[in-house]
Amino acid sequence: MATTSSAEPKTNRIGLTVIDYKGGRTTLCAGCGHNAISERIIDAMYEMGVQPERVAKLSGIGCSSKSPAYFMSRSHSFNAVHGRMPSVATGAVLANHNLIALGVSGDGDTASIGIGQFVHLMRRNLPLIYIIEDNGVYGLTKGQFSATADIGSKLKTGVINDLPPIDTCALAIQLGASFVGRSFSGDKRQLLAMLKAAIAHRGTVMLDVISPCVTFNDHEGSTKSYKYMKDHDEPLQEISFIPSFEEIDVDYDPGTTVDVTMHDGSHLRLRKLDVDYDPTNKLRAIATLTEAHHEGETLTGVFYIDPNKPTFMDLLHVTDEPLATLPADAVRPPKAVLDEVMESLR
Repeated sequence: MATTSSAEPKTNRIGLTVIDYKGGRTTLCAGCGHNAISERIIDAMYEMGVQPERVAKLSGIGCSSKSPAYFMSRSHSFNAVHGRMPSVATGAVLANHNLIALGVSGDGDTASIGIGQFVHLMRRNLPLIYIIEDNGVYGLTKGQFSATADIGSKLKTGVINDLPPIDTCALAIQLGASFVGRSFSGDKRQLLAMLKAAIAHRGTVMLDVISPCVTFNDHEGSTKSYKYMKDHDEPLQEISFIPSFEEIDVDYDPGTTVDVTMHDGSHLRLRKLDVDYDPTNKLRAIATLTEAHHEGETLTGVFYIDPNKPTFMDLLHVTDEPLATLPADAVRPPKAVLDEVMESLR
């Protein structure tokens, strides 16, 4: 009797299958946008050939901060205190800059209790991918408005938000992040390209991903719902990404496409939909976001990028050897030095 052999599972450039990038089973609501973001992270890490053990996943508190449990179970992980993920991430990266740091936060975790830490993280341009899973409400505490909710947005209870939103993208650009963009959890192609570019970038990547809350904020009147985003999403450009290990074919008109070379030789290609937009112009990026708010549009795409900006590690002149692996005699002052310090304090 003839037997049929099952096909070998497809592997990436380091010999791993997509299963090697999976996590635990999600406990979030069915249809939650956060689950779609987790799937795109899995796809991006797999396609870029990232060793899972090189990734450090960090999060705060909230529905969004639960999601790192649902991808890359072989990676390092730390669930911090509410709003305090940035400081934990900073310590982890300073201790071992060989790790790829991936922070996952929410609009409440970032723009309310964590806004102070978020501000200073953006100033430092720390090598970190910072993802805000933005649904405009506190999903763990029955759906109150968060600080990113738009004026006029309505809760299921009928309450109308009359406070202006914090635009985390405009704030990140102004403060010093070197890669800032916004996407939609329902736009698989755009989000995947942006995540792959984020992995290749050296510096702070801040991605605000609109991620509808199907339980509390996916109804008529919500500006963070699936329907609203599909009706009001205005992409700035078509995004493609070519990793350094893939052959680069020139198949575009240079007059309509911006090609950004990343520090590792990868290429981020932004085919302009708005011919006047330049993602390397910080002032234009902030003005564009301000104009979009005035017009009631939700812009998506890469708003600003500077692949050559010095990182926090460069500014501190951190040694090439990760601090976590240095021997004790390299990090501990000898007794004579300590004695000298103590004597100077008499």
